[in-house]
Order: sequence, then structure tokens, then C-alpha cells
Amino acid sequence: MQVKLSSAKKFLAKWQPALRLGDWDIRIEIVKRPWHKSGDIKIDGTDKKAILLLNVKPQCENLEETIVHELLHLKLWGLDQMLEDLLNASFGKDEGDSKREFAYNQFMTLLEITVEDLTKGYLAAAGCKSPVSFGRVRSKQ
Repeated sequence: MQVKLSSAKKFLAKWQPALRLGDWDIRIEIVKRPWHKSGDIKIDGTDKKAILLLNVKPQCENLEETIVHELLHLKLWGLDQMLEDLLNASFGKDEGDSKREFAYNQFMTLLEITVEDLTKGYLAAAGCKSPVSFGRVRSKQ
């Protein structure tokens, strides 16, 4: 399924105020080059601007789920940055250090699990009937 910018904008307009992100300027960009992700978000917290990147041919079946997921990363961005700073202060910035790598991977795994769980909860509470995407699971087979 190809991502349509009009559909993505509709979901952004629905979820941005619901997640209390109305004071952010968020632009959607469709990624047309080969890319392994369904979505991503680039954030400038100083200026409250973000670019929501969506794969033109996503691995997931649910565009709304991808948008809510990325918006929740935006919502949790301040905590994300604080924890990364804490990891850097505790273990340094050497990405080759095994202790830092372990702590960082644990943090990122827990962050993704939390964001995905919140995404499913918000979609369920909103009465969304679209099936949850299993794209990441399928890609690991």
C-alpha cells in the first residue's frame, strides 16, 4: 500500500491536538528512496518543529498507527533526551563501550515497547478498527 500525503495529513490533524501537540509545527515528508522504516520523526525542541517522515511503501499496514507512534515519540522526546544525557554522563559517549551499549540498547528497547503499547492503547480508546501492524515481526522471520 502506498502512503498518500492527504491521508497522512488527515491523521496528523486528528492526533496532533488529541495528544496535546498543538503548539508544535509538524510537517510530513514522504520518503521515496529505499528505507527500512515505516516512519520516523526529526525534532527541533528549541523551536518546537518536527518533520514526520513516512515511507512511501511502508512495512506496516496501518498508516494511522505509524503516525500516532511517531507523535508519541515527539510527546516523550524530552524524557528521551534527558535519559540519553544521563547515559552519556554515566557511561561516556563512546559507542564502542560495551557497558554504554548495553544500557543504551536497554533504554531504546524499553522506549519502543512503551511507545508501541501507548499507540495501541490510544488507537483502541479512539475506537480505531484498523488491524494493528505486524510489519516488524514479519521482517524478522
